[in-house]
Amino acid sequence: MIFTELRFFPFFALAFCVAWALRADRARKTWLLLCSYAFYAAWDWRFLGLIVGSTLLDHLAALRIEAAAGAGRQGARRAWLLASLTGNLGMLGFFKYWDFFAESANTLLMSLGFGSSLPVLNVILPVGISFFTFQTLSYSIDVYRGQLRATRSLLDVGLFVGFFPQLVAGPIVRASEFLPQLLQRPTWASVELRPLLVLFLSGFIKKACVADSLAPFVDGYFAVPAAYDALSSWVAVTFYATQIYCDFSGYSDMAIACAGLLGYRLTDNFRHPYLAASITDFWRRWHISLSTWLRDYLYIPLGGSRRGTLRTQANLMITMLLGGLWHGAAWNFVVWGGLHGLALIVHKGWRRVVGVRSAGLMAWLGPLLTFYWVCVAWVFFRTGSLDMGSRELRKELALDPELAEKLPGISPVWLQQMAELDGLEWSWTILKSFVGLQSSGEWSFGWGRLGIFGVLAVAHVVASRGWASAAWRRLPDWGFALAYGGLFGLAVNFVSGAKAFIYFQF
Repeated sequence: MIFTELRFFPFFALAFCVAWALRADRARKTWLLLCSYAFYAAWDWRFLGLIVGSTLLDHLAALRIEAAAGAGRQGARRAWLLASLTGNLGMLGFFKYWDFFAESANTLLMSLGFGSSLPVLNVILPVGISFFTFQTLSYSIDVYRGQLRATRSLLDVGLFVGFFPQLVAGPIVRASEFLPQLLQRPTWASVELRPLLVLFLSGFIKKACVADSLAPFVDGYFAVPAAYDALSSWVAVTFYATQIYCDFSGYSDMAIACAGLLGYRLTDNFRHPYLAASITDFWRRWHISLSTWLRDYLYIPLGGSRRGTLRTQANLMITMLLGGLWHGAAWNFVVWGGLHGLALIVHKGWRRVVGVRSAGLMAWLGPLLTFYWVCVAWVFFRTGSLDMGSRELRKELALDPELAEKLPGISPVWLQQMAELDGLEWSWTILKSFVGLQSSGEWSFGWGRLGIFGVLAVAHVVASRGWASAAWRRLPDWGFALAYGGLFGLAVNFVSGAKAFIYFQF
């Protein structure tokens, strides 16, 4: 179920009305947990067992870790943490990475002349698995560290793991942030209704009106980049940077708003990242729930910046490479993470050598350089999605060689090219055009398309200053209702078959 499709609104209206009508907090949480499971089952009910299994594992592990700590049994404490890590990461590794590593290993074995190969199982990726496994891990790890008490309520743990607003694409919610909110029933007086409604509308417009409208241009270019001129590469790549931001931050806005309307707070996930003055600043603004998770549960345990320059650089690179791999099972995502790791290392070195002496220059040049580098990295990210898609297509062609005849409008030749696509080769084709301005293609989007990006950039700046939200607050109730209804009705007209959010594939 997608926030921008029409069936979501009666679903949420029912969940909302019943949740606030129920007086008993336990009944309210039970209702919301059932709604959450129904929301996930709308994708594929068969994978509900993964969420339930992860919930039971980490609930039991947290209780046993705390009990072992109290009894001074450090071996048992570590064993239960290992069980949590093995269960969650093993599940994530099997469903998300088995086929990827099996195919990579088979390619290596063939190049070395070995005949044996690992089986490719054609595993279906459960939606949201990267998000809810990281959430549950934060619970058992925090209890192990003594930063959080284990909760005795399985219902509370279940709602923490399965709460539907953020279940399938984040934000990644920490147990320490969400479980304390479940200790008492929320009150309607604590709900900031107008800001939450505006936040939902903002996310809806980002997704339905901006991201989905840019998708045809982006998809058209990335499908056959060699057919377009160099200017079109700039249009397409900046459009993709805009699309993925509006798509993902739009989801986060709507998720935070839905949770807030039900009485619960979720962490901010974006803070106008394309205005970042440096790559370090970018990661303080982009996908904040993931970047802070990687910092607290990977970078700092590796040693952070406490063990010298070389170790700090290695820790940064390891963290970003694994962060890239978290996004998808393709080498392009590893390259994407490596580019961001390299930029973070360079920025730290620059700051150490130059310090504040370049502050004035970088205030203007920093955002431009940062955005340019982020766009270069987005090329690998987008073609990484193509690489994942080509592997899925190869699986489908293997099962059904006559698939091309069943897809009207798609050339069998292009279908076969997609099946043979190598994401890294595709990336270099685009980079030659975007960075080197070298392209023999004749198709063009034209200069006028860049005007769209200019308008959206201005809107990004306006939103960062809070001018629009201030205008909403000044409206009287009748004016707010009239303006809100008009804008929402206008936005709905852009929805022509709700498109899945980009991060659902991760």
